[in-house]
Amino acid sequence: MKPLAAMLLALAALLAALAVLQKRGSAPTGSASATALTVFCAAGLKQPVEAVAAKYRAEFGIEVRLQYGPTGGLLSSLRVAKRGDLFIAADDGSLADARKFELVREAIPLVRQHPVIAVRAGNPKNIRALPDLLRDDVKLALTNPDAASISRVTKAALAEDALIDGGRPVVVWEQLAARAAVMKPTVTEVAADLSLGAVDAAILWDSTVPQFKGLEAVEVPGLKRRVENASAAVLAFTSQPTAALKFARYLAAPEKGGEIFRQHGFQPIGGDRWAEKPDLILYSGGVNRLAVEKLLRQFADREGINITTVFNGCGILCATMKTMGDAANAKFPDAYYACDLCFVPPVAEQFPEAVLLTETDIVIAVRKGNPQGVRTLADLALPNLKVGLCNAEQSTLGFMTRGMLKQTGLLDSVRKNVVVEVPTADFLINQMRAGGLDAAIVYRVNAAPQAEHIEYFPIKHEGAKAIQPFAVRKNSPNTQLAQRLLNWLKSNRSEFEQAGFQWRGNDPVLKSKDIKVPEYLREK
Repeated sequence: MKPLAAMLLALAALLAALAVLQKRGSAPTGSASATALTVFCAAGLKQPVEAVAAKYRAEFGIEVRLQYGPTGGLLSSLRVAKRGDLFIAADDGSLADARKFELVREAIPLVRQHPVIAVRAGNPKNIRALPDLLRDDVKLALTNPDAASISRVTKAALAEDALIDGGRPVVVWEQLAARAAVMKPTVTEVAADLSLGAVDAAILWDSTVPQFKGLEAVEVPGLKRRVENASAAVLAFTSQPTAALKFARYLAAPEKGGEIFRQHGFQPIGGDRWAEKPDLILYSGGVNRLAVEKLLRQFADREGINITTVFNGCGILCATMKTMGDAANAKFPDAYYACDLCFVPPVAEQFPEAVLLTETDIVIAVRKGNPQGVRTLADLALPNLKVGLCNAEQSTLGFMTRGMLKQTGLLDSVRKNVVVEVPTADFLINQMRAGGLDAAIVYRVNAAPQAEHIEYFPIKHEGAKAIQPFAVRKNSPNTQLAQRLLNWLKSNRSEFEQAGFQWRGNDPVLKSKDIKVPEYLREK
């Protein structure tokens, strides 16, 4: 059968299977109780995924209906039918294509794999490098690059690396394709031909070789560098995302699917520690509450998890983490969402990277009509004024306020008017509305929603701006889950802007150890 005809036949079979699946019922959107899951899986991962599905079915009584095929063919089918719950892609490029076509949402990486030359045990043809595949005495089998990931990845690797062996001519994909005696849609079909002795060599995933008897791998440096992730992605049109995410977590968990993948010769990436309903702990500066409370509830509902969120001043949060001693404490947070970058360095060892999400100005808030005429930092020292600040030891805002007042020489004179110091700015807003304060230093996002009762003025100082970073703890048992929470927050930019924040989510990621705290904020 010619390659094109075989690919069309496979595509037709996939479409027929999808048409049958369309008639089957499913649980309501977001339901954690699935009647069945429909999973479309790259053919090369068939053996371990079948084994994981059987184990999952035995543990939870959930039917997992598996449909296999070449990754490219699966993508084409999904674009037409728009049905199913999970898509397991063999490589990063296919997952990127699925995102481009808006077919998938969350993606959980499962295993790493790279192309190799596969030969029969003992390597009877003495094939050591890519040019050997062009010899007249070597019968070569390949997959169709329009259908299967392995050949698409190999083709790209050859083009990019221009592999040369011993000074011989560069081997390019077109030369290999011209020499191929067999070209089939899936990597498993090609591997089967090699195992049966119908061909002498093939290009397969390194993880495919141990799944077939009588095969061994020949590593090629340029191909070995082309490491790809196979991932389970939730389909955008699933009616049961919670159930799909649960099975995807199970596939990736080291003690569940990860162990089965390892037994089948794959290299697991290492997912989160398995829990049927994970508990995620988030420490967050108080200012972020305005934007994230609803988003956190939505994320927890979709993932089918519990989120314990501790909102407080960042000084208190950092002190609490230091009191725990190290991250081995079960209550140590999986993620930390600070009010400003200056409170990331104290916990940089546990949170090595900071992802900027938003920023907000620090302002002077006064009662409506500004009866005391307060507009500047210096005005806060006016006689008989009742001023409220955040506590410098407990909160980011208080810490930054003290730094600005100290640098401008106003700290002592303003402190004479301070009648209250609190951990978070929302307390100051409440006391001002109650008439207990004439002025306070708060975040703009705290003051802006209270326009009926409060007005505010900008502070002319380089430090009157707070940038909110999100960090995932290294070695957290919920690293992937915390990363998905970050991705969820980044995908909801409008919620932050509606709360009054300026968006910084497209900024480069920062190494926490490289964050420089301004001189005026450093303790003397």
